Amino acid sequence: MAHLFVVLIYQPLLNVLVFFYWMLDFVTRGNPDMGIAVILLTIVIRILLLPISLMEDRGEKERRELVKRNEELNQIYSNDPIRLRSETKRLFRRNRGVVVGELFSLFVQVMIAIMLWRMFATGLSGEDIHLIYPFMPKVDLPFNLVFLNKYDLTHTNILLNFLQSLLIFLVETASILTSPYPPAKGEVVRLQLILPVLSFIVFMSFPAGKKLFVITTLIISLMLVLFKYVRRRWEQYQLEQEEKQRLAEMGEETVIVQTK
Repeated sequence: MAHLFVVLIYQPLLNVLVFFYWMLDFVTRGNPDMGIAVILLTIVIRILLLPISLMEDRGEKERRELVKRNEELNQIYSNDPIRLRSETKRLFRRNRGVVVGELFSLFVQVMIAIMLWRMFATGLSGEDIHLIYPFMPKVDLPFNLVFLNKYDLTHTNILLNFLQSLLIFLVETASILTSPYPPAKGEVVRLQLILPVLSFIVFMSFPAGKKLFVITTLIISLMLVLFKYVRRRWEQYQLEQEEKQRLAEMGEETVIVQTK
């Protein structure tokens, strides 16, 4: 399993990162920045994961209905744990597609987390240089791990940590405000308040490189949330205009008939 992870996931993405680093070295004529290479790698990964994001969007309604029904079962059978367990199993069996989709999404996120951990633990230090494909252009070692000549990617950074938590707050706030489904009160508190604070504490000891990956991911997520909101409003506007035009045409036909 570990070998498959390296060959199918870690090694290809490590080579993509090194290629971006080499490209930056070529463009800047000897002044590459691994931080920018990490940003480019993040964009590539988000593009690869776009089908999963679209699948999650399509299944949001079913997922919310599943959560709501599960909460109702917990209330109805709160005094009958055996019946509650039976009804919960039946509910998940009827919604197997939603459950499988959630598990697959979680699996992908875990694989990415492991990939990032190894990449910043051994990949950027040069210990995994043997995993670089033979046809890849050669790069000078050690890598330049100082982003914008200021942030060491191998050490923690309080400013990037704060920026990451702020972006989590903005993404969750934008998602709640633009969602067509009304959020529960507990969901608002959990996503807008607890999650940013908890992420600040958890990621405080993480190296800046991982935070840079998360920050880039959050910026892309925020852009996608706003794009989907604008697209949904535009589609609603078009439907309203079509309805107005249809009603206007019906009114003109009525006037013509009455005139005759």
